[in-house]
Order: sequence, then structure tokens, then C-alpha cells
Amino acid sequence: MEVLISLYSNKKNEIKSFLDKFFNSNITVSKDLEYEIKFKNPVESANLIGTFIDNNDKYEINMWVSLDKGFFINVTDFNADKLIRYLYERYPY
Repeated sequence: MEVLISLYSNKKNEIKSFLDKFFNSNITVSKDLEYEIKFKNPVESANLIGTFIDNNDKYEINMWVSLDKGFFINVTDFNADKLIRYLYERYPY
């Protein structure tokens, strides 16, 4: 099972700047305003979700997470903690 994280922004280079800092590397982003990342190990996506929430006041980015095909959840300050807990409960490896 893969987890898909989609990032969207209305501000050019905003996603690239966020990902460069998260991965501590120069990431290639083909589209300035959207980016998708797939995680083969769903628990690894929790780090990106947590970093996004911790820094969402610094970046103009929206994050959507898909745990099941065709179903996306908008990550917000209100649901991020519960979403991360759910990832660890659903995929306890």
C-alpha cells in the first residue's frame, strides 16, 4: 500500500523551497505549483506531514494525503495529529 501526498501552491517556487529544506537537498520540481510524492512505506509519510504542519505558517502550501485510491484528505492544523496517529495504527511496521 502506498501513500500519495500532493502539494499545491499559488506561489512560484514555494513547494521547491519547502522540499529542499525537508530533504536537505536540491529537489527537482517539474511543476512550480504542484508536486506529488509516493511513499511505499506509509509511516514515512508522517515525517513530511509533521514538518508541513510545523512550518505551514512559513509556506503558502496546501497538502492532500491519499491513503486509499481516489480518496484525499486535506491536511490541516486540526487533523494532522490524528492523521499521523492513524498512519502508525494502520501500518504498525
